[in-house]
Amino acid sequence: MAYASLDDLLAEGVRGRRVLVRSDLNVPLEGEVPAVRVTDDGRVRASLPVLRRLTEAGAAVVVMAHLGRPKGSPEDKYSLKPAVEVLRDLADFPVSLAPDTTGEGARSAAADLSAGELLVLENVRFDARETSKDDDERAAFARELADLVGEDGAYVDDAFGAVHRRHASVYDVAALLPAFQGDLVKEELSVLERLTREPQRPFVVVLGGSKVSDKLAVIENLIGTADRILVGGGMVFTFLAAQGHAVGSSLLEQDQLETVSGYLERGSRDGTQFVLPTDIVVAKSFAADAEHGVVAADAIESGPFAADGTGLDIGPATGADFAANIAEARTVFWNGPMGVFEFDSFAAGTRTVAQALADSQAAGALTVVGGGDSAAAVRSLGFTDDQFGHISTGGGASLEYLEGKELPGLSALARD
Repeated sequence: MAYASLDDLLAEGVRGRRVLVRSDLNVPLEGEVPAVRVTDDGRVRASLPVLRRLTEAGAAVVVMAHLGRPKGSPEDKYSLKPAVEVLRDLADFPVSLAPDTTGEGARSAAADLSAGELLVLENVRFDARETSKDDDERAAFARELADLVGEDGAYVDDAFGAVHRRHASVYDVAALLPAFQGDLVKEELSVLERLTREPQRPFVVVLGGSKVSDKLAVIENLIGTADRILVGGGMVFTFLAAQGHAVGSSLLEQDQLETVSGYLERGSRDGTQFVLPTDIVVAKSFAADAEHGVVAADAIESGPFAADGTGLDIGPATGADFAANIAEARTVFWNGPMGVFEFDSFAAGTRTVAQALADSQAAGALTVVGGGDSAAAVRSLGFTDDQFGHISTGGGASLEYLEGKELPGLSALARD
């Protein structure tokens, strides 16, 4: 597909024009209203360069974004206020938050916006039409959004994390205004294309997270493309069970055993090696201070907690094995933590994988951390973004791209 870029828009000139930007400000929060704070500002920082380029060029910028999953009406806990406060602290241009999305407050604020200033609309998901399956409802909301920037306005999609959604602010508004691809979306696409189109080999994929069902289509599409798939996190217990091993009280998706068995067989046939843990950190219960120990992956119920044991991390031998596989790779994609990294006792596996990626990047490989929990993990464990080739903001969108799915937000930007 061919896309018009932000460079194309800036070449046209934006001084004195209003530009509608879809950004990704869907940041993780903690605390209760009104004492809510952002725990990872990575997505705000990633959004900043495009917003800065537009304001510096003299545009009056109106930002659309969502946060969380409100049910189509305003909810204080999903207000964009905490994210906007972070943006305001980071920005070197004026930033304000509208009191609503397309209501009187937003219309008035957008009309008063001057060149070089930025207005963030309140959470677009506060309006049920944003996510409606009714085309006419979404189109009506998109028209209200487009009207905020007027007939001479333009639309820039810089929220790769939302391009897999057929939502009004992502898909429908692109049909109403001259539409351009933001730099963040452009960069994400470039990296994902490098992963899927003749990646440098060996190509190693590291998959974790809680549920194998969340990764089924990704695994399906990567068999035959990746040289090795290293499996950790909660999803590994379905793989171990598929090999006939007892997994105690560990997370297990019984209904996926046949599918996983098929993947293991296909991998052997199509040249993709699955690398599974040889040892597991097993705990007496799911708690930060739970009694725990290391047992062989094929003997979880023979450990000190027997059938009551719960696997919460890969073991040290597995961590070393995974690190060695990553060190041999020229391309590495990682999505999903290796254990319950939020608990110090069960963060070692995730830390080991993150360090291996950082070392691999320093040695000249391409290392890609696939957004969401993986991005939060590396930052919470003390790693910096520049230690990796690319930290995705895409989350589910990146996974759907790797699954080979069409992404509506990208289709809406495509030009003949």
